[in-house]
Formats: sequence, C-alpha cells, structure tokens
Amino acid sequence: MPANLTPQYFEAEKRFKNAVTPEEKIQALEAMLAVMPKHKGTDHLQADLRRKIARISEEAEKKFATSRKNFSIRKEGASQIALVGLPNTGKSLLLSTLTNVIPEIADYPFTTKTPNVGMMPFENIQIQIIDMPAINMYESRIWANTILRNADLLALVVDLTENPCRQVETILQELDKMGIVPDLAGAAEQAPGTRPRKMFVIGNLSDIDLDGEGYRALSEKYGQSLGVIEVSADEKHNLEELKRQIFAHLGIIRVHTKSPGARVDLSDPVILKKDSTIKDAAEAVHKDFAYKLRYAVVWGSGKFDGQRVGPEHVLKDNDIVELHI
Repeated sequence: MPANLTPQYFEAEKRFKNAVTPEEKIQALEAMLAVMPKHKGTDHLQADLRRKIARISEEAEKKFATSRKNFSIRKEGASQIALVGLPNTGKSLLLSTLTNVIPEIADYPFTTKTPNVGMMPFENIQIQIIDMPAINMYESRIWANTILRNADLLALVVDLTENPCRQVETILQELDKMGIVPDLAGAAEQAPGTRPRKMFVIGNLSDIDLDGEGYRALSEKYGQSLGVIEVSADEKHNLEELKRQIFAHLGIIRVHTKSPGARVDLSDPVILKKDSTIKDAAEAVHKDFAYKLRYAVVWGSGKFDGQRVGPEHVLKDNDIVELHI
C-alpha cells in the first residue's frame, strides 16, 4: 500500500534534515508523525520515526545526565508511578499530600523542571511516586525513555475546571509522540514501535468543580477505558480512595511467606503480579525454591485456612504462604 505522504510531511522532513539541536530534530520528527496518514502502508515508517525520536531523546538524555547526577530514578518500593499532566494541574501538591515530600509549588506554569520523587505509604507497603515536568515541556521528552516508558503506572492528572477531557486528549497525544500508548484490555494490536503502559485519570481540584460537571464529563468519556477518580489535593479530599485505586490499577498482590514453624512478618510482603501462583512466590523468595518445592500451606485463598496446595495454586492479596521444600 502506498504511503501517500503529504506536502506538510515533506516540509517537516526538510526541517528535520536542517535541524541542529536535539529539540529541533524531535519537534520535526513529531510533526512528520502527526501529519502522516495512518494506515498499513505507513506502519513501518511510523515505527522508524518513533525509533528515531527515542534514539535522539536517549542521546540527549545521556548528555543531560552528565550535569545531573541524579537524572535516572531507580525503582523503589512495591511499584513506581509517574504523575503526568499539563502545567498547573496540581501534580506537585498531589505528590506533597501523598508522600510528605515538599517540591517547589507555585501558581505559574512549568514550576517543576526536574522529576520530584516521594514514597506513598499504603497499608503495609510503600509505593514510589514521581512528579514529572509538564508533558508539553522538552524535558519530559528526554526523560520519557527512562521514566515514562518504564513506570508501572501513569496517572494522568487534570484540572477538573478547565475542559478536563481535552486535557486528557492532549496528554495522550503527547505520550503518543513518544511512542507511549494506553495498555487497554481487549484493544487491537498496537502500532509497531509503541510502548503500552497502564494509565488512569486523576481529576484534581474537585473543591472548585462544585457542580461536578468536569468529573461527569471525564467519567463518561474515560471511566470505562482508563478509569477516573476525582480528588482535591488542596483539601485532601478522597486521597485514601485514591491510594486504594492506585493499588488496584497496579495489578499487584501482597504475599506473606514464612518458614514452617516460624511466625509470619506482615510488615514486609513479597510483591507479585495479580494471579501469581505458589511457584511464583517460591521463585521470588529464592530461585532454587521453585525447583525444590514439594508443597505449600496457605492461609487466605484456600478453601480453609492452613490448606495444603500445589505449585499452581493461584494466590490472592494478603495470602500467607508456608513453603515446604
């Protein structure tokens, strides 16, 4: 199938060839991607442009990292979540209220120039939260490969009082330029070169969205596909429910393992993917356990507490497992 590229595409391609800085090159490539017809005949070209954007971003990131020692953010805690949004949607205040970190907060755009990191307590685990620079800043592009593309969950933070649906559309468009797309259950096969990520929407400033119009619009459009929650970071409204929904969207479970005859420590669970088995839990404790495992005793998801089960038994959140090798 012919590509049928437009004059606008070739104009952007010319800008790319004449570009000098990484930012100019990325902007030209993103323009080429935006105006390109989307059909099977351009699948490979789309993938090639996304690879070029990722490569140039990575090269720029390496140069940028030489002057920023803490540029890369190592995952800590049970999972890593990135707060993604446009300027002045309250991401930094949300990070502060969830984690007690005190980032720079102001009423003017683009306050966050570098990622801010905090740990959010949820019951017996800690979840890492990263407040990213505004998604339409150049800095977000060069951080995308190391943070946005690898985070376990992207929380799209929008202002409920300022056409929140359009904000979500803009965020998704910016992420798509980086090759990052929602990981939707039952969705058609993703385009080549894309990186599916779990996402959900946080509608902030519910204390100002008094009639709930912004929240209703978000829920109608994105409630089924992404999931939506309304909060007020300023008034600390609905934050406990937000924590529960974050945990649910992560698709993980907590499993407490113990040796035969020993007491269980409920403060340090093993973190596993949802629908993991006894064998998965054994491998998480020690890779040799999975080979030596004879059976396990489980409290929680068994038909009765203390039930003897085999390696393929599917675990549930907060199960207690005693491994016998």
